Amino acid sequence: MKAVSMGVKGRAALAILFILLLLGTLWLHGKLDNPWEACPKLHNQKDKAVFHRNVSDQEDSDWLELCPGQTFQVSLLLSHLQAAPLGTGDVLLQPYLTSWDELIKFLLALGPLVGAVTTEIETKTNIIRQLAKEEEEWMRSQGGSGMGGDGGGGGVGGGGGKSDINAHAQPSSSVGAYDSVLSMISAELSRGLVDYHTQTDSGCRTLLRLHRALLWLQLFLRKLGEGPDPITGHMRSPSDLCREAYQHTLAQHHQWWVRRMAELAFLGMPDRTFFYRLICVQNQDEASVILHKVVYAIDVVYNRTQRALEEHAMLDLP
Repeated sequence: MKAVSMGVKGRAALAILFILLLLGTLWLHGKLDNPWEACPKLHNQKDKAVFHRNVSDQEDSDWLELCPGQTFQVSLLLSHLQAAPLGTGDVLLQPYLTSWDELIKFLLALGPLVGAVTTEIETKTNIIRQLAKEEEEWMRSQGGSGMGGDGGGGGVGGGGGKSDINAHAQPSSSVGAYDSVLSMISAELSRGLVDYHTQTDSGCRTLLRLHRALLWLQLFLRKLGEGPDPITGHMRSPSDLCREAYQHTLAQHHQWWVRRMAELAFLGMPDRTFFYRLICVQNQDEASVILHKVVYAIDVVYNRTQRALEEHAMLDLP
């Protein structure tokens, strides 16, 4: 009887903790006055799921269709990611940020606990967008280009030029200051906006935080696309996979209490069938094909950004 009683108390404590975390999440979203508005109605897939069938690694991404009835669209995520690479080593910021918009919807779909991290991510994307907007407005008032040349781009909303920029070259004068990763790094360094010792809201520091989070999601999606565990022969739960991906990536940059809160949030993650519905597939084989394409697209963007930050000694900006 004593063991049963302790078990009930433990479950009660866990339930109370869950409620506190939920309230904290609602507070982050500013929805305590009407709390259920904070739980986004992202999808209603019971009757509206559209399944992608007979897909293979050799097919282009064109076969991906929009999934009616839900906000997150894996087809749009893949499209944005594939539009981000520029030249042989640069990354356009507009499709990079719109990729994050779609990843935020993905995280929100996983429930309020996991979705709480999107508040900070969205803040970071908005910082870069605001910097680009201010740059565009200033350049318009000067009648010039973002990097001091003629006919320059207009930030992340303007779609920069298609010059051949690589990780070892300086951005072309036809690219706006906030059109691409390399143009932003070059502009902020030349203007003295990057501080290697003090925390600032520079675009480079902000990009580094998004860059770290992207590695977490890439590793999670990679693990989610894998088959059964080679030792047990069973499919591992998304909760375990996400926690493991977090421990190898973002956890290395977080304080102890943040790590504990994150791991508690992962306990509430839905099962695999939910993810099948989320990306509109019927089974693990179909999910693996789609996730493989997404992970590869993220890999291209991540590696280019990693190379640019590393070559400018920006991987440890405070």
